[in-house]
Amino acid sequence: MAFELLSEPIRRYVYEQRWESLRPIQNAAIGKILTTSHDYILASRTASGKTEAAFLPILSCVDFRQSGVQVLYISPLIALINDQFMRIEDLCKHLDVLVTKWHGEASKTLKDKLLKTPEGVLLITPESLEAMFVNRAYQAQALFANLKFIVIDEIHAFLGTDRGLHLQSLIARIKSLSPLPVRLIGLSATIGDYEQAKKFTGNAENTKVLLDKTPKEVMAEFRYYSVMTIDYPLAFITDLYQEVSDKKTLIFPNSRGKAEEIAVKLQQVSARRKGHKNYFSHHSSIDKELREYVETFAKKNQDHPFSIACTSTLELGIDIGSVDLVVQIDSTFSVASLIQRIGRSGRRAGMASRLLLFATDPWSLLQSLACWQLYTNGFIEPIQSRQQPFDILFHQILSKLKEASGIKQKQLLPWIKANYLFSDLPEDAIRSLIGWMVEGDFVEALHDEYIVGIAGEKLVNSREFYSVFRSDPTIKIIFQGKVLGEIPNSEQIAPDQNIYLAAKIWKIIDVDAVAAKAEVIPAQDGKKPLFFGAGGDIHARIRIEMLRIIIIGTQIKDTSIELQNQLQELRFEFKRFQINNFLTDRPIIVKEQTLEWYTFTGSRINRTIAFLFKTMDLAFRYEESQSLFLITNPYDDLAAILEEGKERLRNIDEYIQYYLAAEPAFFPSSKWGVYLNDQFKVGYVKEAYLDIPTTWLFLDQIVLVY
Repeated sequence: MAFELLSEPIRRYVYEQRWESLRPIQNAAIGKILTTSHDYILASRTASGKTEAAFLPILSCVDFRQSGVQVLYISPLIALINDQFMRIEDLCKHLDVLVTKWHGEASKTLKDKLLKTPEGVLLITPESLEAMFVNRAYQAQALFANLKFIVIDEIHAFLGTDRGLHLQSLIARIKSLSPLPVRLIGLSATIGDYEQAKKFTGNAENTKVLLDKTPKEVMAEFRYYSVMTIDYPLAFITDLYQEVSDKKTLIFPNSRGKAEEIAVKLQQVSARRKGHKNYFSHHSSIDKELREYVETFAKKNQDHPFSIACTSTLELGIDIGSVDLVVQIDSTFSVASLIQRIGRSGRRAGMASRLLLFATDPWSLLQSLACWQLYTNGFIEPIQSRQQPFDILFHQILSKLKEASGIKQKQLLPWIKANYLFSDLPEDAIRSLIGWMVEGDFVEALHDEYIVGIAGEKLVNSREFYSVFRSDPTIKIIFQGKVLGEIPNSEQIAPDQNIYLAAKIWKIIDVDAVAAKAEVIPAQDGKKPLFFGAGGDIHARIRIEMLRIIIIGTQIKDTSIELQNQLQELRFEFKRFQINNFLTDRPIIVKEQTLEWYTFTGSRINRTIAFLFKTMDLAFRYEESQSLFLITNPYDDLAAILEEGKERLRNIDEYIQYYLAAEPAFFPSSKWGVYLNDQFKVGYVKEAYLDIPTTWLFLDQIVLVY
């Protein structure tokens, strides 16, 4: 029995919690972690006890009397660290084990104490790890020289991202500090590609997946409400209010601006109806203290209803207690995101998760139904990881040179190849990158050593160096000396403009462009506030499912009459098309002045097609929500256009390089990719922005149906 494998203090902890039994993922993890030497990915639904599944066995087998940090917990969010700190500290209380938080907002006194006497469990973000390597190299060695376990929470949040690539490199560097193997345990509720997750550890063959398939009942209801304006009409907000006013609810409307609008308008409706005042917003632009207040209120509130209009900040595992209902307004951008959001309700044992999905336009309705259908079929988007992350390597070379105060020239290449993230990169390309960095004075070749060059010093000495994700310019919003939050800066942020923030409407009275601050007061004039926020990429499988629903319909129950009528109307528009194969057949509508081509494929393939059209000087417009190209010249021979596109894919590097020179802002770049030469920039565009192989296959197999 797994319970008997636990140490006596940990068994006593379980008894004191009065658990009737261990959860399935806990039983499996305890048995495997304590009896094997493998790395593990623990995959189980939200609120299934994954944190305890990892720490119960780890705390049972680690000898915390040894010097150095024994367990390193890495989280994607500072808020999640603060939340998990209390749970892990509670677990450790019977062992007299020190648990320390380490991030920009954590206690300096406790950090200094850990540096003086390294021990116990350390909770940290990737960016704080990077800062530790750069600024405290000697102390990092002392901290991690005897490390036994690395636990990565919400590992899916790192997979397929630049931040995840950065973390992989940092993990390799941490492991190199220990003479003994360091085991890695990843925790996730949503992984669509377990093979990619196993590669994340750096030792896929030694990594096993423990998958808890225990079903969770989900009660879902679907509504349609046509919204023809930019902002939500009163009638829609009133309907939403009737659904949430007596419940503890999370509302996900897909953007920060929409979250603010909903929170404000629900407050207004509630005030008119003499309802409760507990309507909040929660997203990354709101000041940390205000976010934490909302989280604490929700967690400690047991008896009163509340609604939090939020973005992905509450999609991950921050504990906010029991939630009765999740409302999704318009479709999520991925099935994985839908799964995370559904899991926020019904966290108590025996409770079903409840989802209410409002769609406000026909194509969002279609995408919502497609995501739900794929969810019920067990589909999660596979991970797309970059194979040649030279921008991350650029950053890590500078980090290593700063950490070591220089490195022998003959040792740099072996150090790079020893890091499993970079081990498969061609040596000639690595040498080319190093040469480029020397040429640009990012690195200086001094005698037989490489050191940080003058241009490199400007980068490594910046606070922005510790992260690999780009921070868009923001402006602080201040009311009576108190920071309410930070919103994206733009020319629209000007005196007399109204903005949404922290579930209120504010009027800007003064802007200090140099200090990036704006003074506000509560708005009283009814002027429409500004919105901010953006969407995400859609996977091709979602679009294929949308086409399937258009052609053959859906069997989803619990839908409103309005929804059924709108879906029927949408299906009627495509009724005349003979679609025999949902993978290849795509409808074309030829009109007098335009050709309308519905590709029903993923965002990255559509971006690649749009780029090909641009190189042909075609006049076209692309509608992302409908996966629709409107071509105005020439519009009568799309087959020939697509054949030309396939030919241009053969020479895609030349076209990308041309536009990188002619229109530098045309392609997005990664934070550190801007410092690379064109050879590596072309590679980044192909891997991170376009999708060359899949686009070729799509164009080669496509059947145009008129």
